[in-house]
Amino acid sequence: MIDQLRIATIQANPTLGAVAKNLALAVAKIAEAGAQGADLAVFPELFLIGYPPEDLALKPAAVAACQAAVKELALHTKDGPAVLVGTLWPGTGRLPRNAVALLRDGAVADVTFKVDLPNYGVFDERRVFEAGEWPKVFDIAGVRIGVPVCEDIWKPRVCAALAALGAEILVVPNGSPYRYTVDSERMDAADARVRETGLPMVYINQVGGQDELVFDGGSFSLSAAGEVCQRLPMFEEAIDTALWTWTTAGWSCARAARASWCEGPEEIYRAMVLGVGDYVRKSGFPGVLLGMSGGIDSALTAVVAADALGAKSVHCVMMPSVYTSADSLEDAEACAENLQCPYQSISIAPAVAAFEAMLTPAFAGLKPDTTEENIQSRARGLTLMALSNKTGNMVLTTGNKSEMAVGYATLYGDMCGGYNALKDVYKTSVYEVAAWRNANDPFGGGVHPIPDRILTKAPSAELRPDQTDQDSLPPYDVLDGILKGLIEEEATLDEIAARGFPPAQIEQVQRLLYGSEYKRRQAPPGVKIGPKAFGRDRRYPIVNGFRDRITPKDG
Repeated sequence: MIDQLRIATIQANPTLGAVAKNLALAVAKIAEAGAQGADLAVFPELFLIGYPPEDLALKPAAVAACQAAVKELALHTKDGPAVLVGTLWPGTGRLPRNAVALLRDGAVADVTFKVDLPNYGVFDERRVFEAGEWPKVFDIAGVRIGVPVCEDIWKPRVCAALAALGAEILVVPNGSPYRYTVDSERMDAADARVRETGLPMVYINQVGGQDELVFDGGSFSLSAAGEVCQRLPMFEEAIDTALWTWTTAGWSCARAARASWCEGPEEIYRAMVLGVGDYVRKSGFPGVLLGMSGGIDSALTAVVAADALGAKSVHCVMMPSVYTSADSLEDAEACAENLQCPYQSISIAPAVAAFEAMLTPAFAGLKPDTTEENIQSRARGLTLMALSNKTGNMVLTTGNKSEMAVGYATLYGDMCGGYNALKDVYKTSVYEVAAWRNANDPFGGGVHPIPDRILTKAPSAELRPDQTDQDSLPPYDVLDGILKGLIEEEATLDEIAARGFPPAQIEQVQRLLYGSEYKRRQAPPGVKIGPKAFGRDRRYPIVNGFRDRITPKDG
């Protein structure tokens, strides 16, 4: 029996569906692992197709392409390390399987299949995969390696079965998406399986953005005692070959990377940067443009985009109306100048005047209301989409989760666009993340890009004289507290009221939340940050007559 094993954790960023591109990336990473002296190189879950493939997994041509790629990749193991790679694989019936193939000595040596298929939150694996009947243990260089796949470690049975089959180390390929609670949740699950089985674990996670999801990497290893002995960075590609040694007590990690992990506002910021950057690059857009209002949301969106894509690829457009303040004009230009982003100002006043003149006969006898405000927003949306069509740059929308929740946004106006960095970030968190970015320079774009006045002035859509958001909504600390109870916790109105929030405001927010579902269904995708994002996580009906009620107090 050997007494040393070098395992390369390959934390890489595939492009979903681009099998040939992912194959080429895998070949390069295997060579890098070989240069580091690896005996075994491990890729994340479904690496060759990308995760999650959704209904693409049901396409026979996609399964066949993955099979061919696995066979070609195996040829690169003749003189290098053995490889574990995630891939689609044919099932016994209509559905394919979520598989991990063992490649060595130039051939496909064996295949194992994911047993527990998640079907909650953002996951729909039972829709597209056939479950594996039982896990396998692979003999690699004389070491018995158990390979549970992602969800297989969230419950005891698969790891217990692998231990019973004689596994000595658990090696876990993952496609685990980011949410701000996930670090501790993953570690708790991994620690529980390690302590139950007495086996060390190597946890390999995907990194990169895929539509709404961001995969944060953060791969790690645990000793048989549950101690963290390896840690790869978050939100970036990395490869680390850890040295594992055998003693009478079992396998232990003698040498591995120990990267620092970010947390709090920095974690959210890095998730947004990775999500925006990969969505734009993988979709093939040359750059982005956005409406620069002089407010906090558009300012933070611009900073995220500049850090993700480079300042020259982010085109900031101020679109003033007769209600736009001098402060907003100055702040928008100052923020773009700080970032060194291209900036232009296009007045929407002529378009608004034209619409008002066109509609005056139809509106005769009717009082002005939000209709006139929405005309302004839609004139801006039309302007941005025209610029997008002409230049090929994608429009970023800038609405935050608080606004999306209560419908404080205009369909076909400020909701026009292809992607939204702030879609799952509450307004109070927008300020926290902006303050963190102003004090830090993680990507070389400079500190303090957002002017102080943007951070301190009252939020306003500036669609009528002296307007502020709080004319229509509760203060954002109150609004966000109520929304988190309703959305993330599915709390009752009584439970939320017991926290001290005013009953009338709770009922107002519930009414706005349910009544705005039709808008959210038409909103662009955006980065998932929290445990329950709109869209994939939270699927409410548009027509919905349910309303919770606060229990009246006696007397």
